[in-house]
Amino acid sequence: MKAFLTRKTIIIAAIAVLIAIIAIVSTNVFGSSGPVTGIANTVAGPFKSLALSVTRTFESIYSSIYRYDDLQDRYDEVLSELINLQRGAREVDDLLREINDLRELFGFRERHAGFDFEEAFVTGWTSANWSSSFTISKGYANSDSPIARGNSVITASGVLIGQITDVGPTESTVVTVLDTTFSAGAYVGDGSGVATVKGDFSLMGAGLVMLDHLSEDIIVLPGDSVVTSASGSVFPVGLVIGEVVEVRRHPTGVGRYATVKPMRAIDNTITNVYVVTSFDITGSFDITG
Repeated sequence: MKAFLTRKTIIIAAIAVLIAIIAIVSTNVFGSSGPVTGIANTVAGPFKSLALSVTRTFESIYSSIYRYDDLQDRYDEVLSELINLQRGAREVDDLLREINDLRELFGFRERHAGFDFEEAFVTGWTSANWSSSFTISKGYANSDSPIARGNSVITASGVLIGQITDVGPTESTVVTVLDTTFSAGAYVGDGSGVATVKGDFSLMGAGLVMLDHLSEDIIVLPGDSVVTSASGSVFPVGLVIGEVVEVRRHPTGVGRYATVKPMRAIDNTITNVYVVTSFDITGSFDITG
């Protein structure tokens, strides 16, 4: 487009120069009133006006195109700067998240000095809608502490999110608290009531678990904390599972249960976890936090 406009302008300028040369020659040869000059002025007058108008129009368009190109270049520069800022912001967020995780883990280690941990990264999630599990980057051949079937899997803040069910050389499988095969003893309310937390297919889609086997004398209210008990010595005592959402009666009319929202959303935003490889089963806990 720029090349076309340049050629057009050059042609118009050449014609104007040619007319000027003819007029000068005519004046020198015939005088100011020479026939060539008269004819040239008569013929060239309207053409020069048209040429001038066209030239100004094309110059305006040409200038606009240049301004557009300048704006496009500036837009590209600003967009590049914005992308770099967004990338930097994500890196800062990741760093702050990692620092926060380490701070929480440090505090958790202080409160549970008898625990041994193995850090791992989540390498994949199941795609089936009838189960909830993921794989981690540690197995029996690439971990400092011996990872074993049944180990608790927690976040840096000590929230229970699952349990090891299968151990391979370099990867292990974790079923989450949402999975129908998951089950754990739990304290609820003021800690005097013991019940069972388990995955339930009808609640899995809503990201909830069931707190079952609630005796009639246990006072359970929405918002109550649910933590692991020492039942069966499978899980460390006092790992946070979640909060009570609602207390219901079974459809049969016999017995009560509660729906519990996990303290940590169980989804693919979980990227790193900690496997509890050993713990002191005599440890104490405070359910109120």
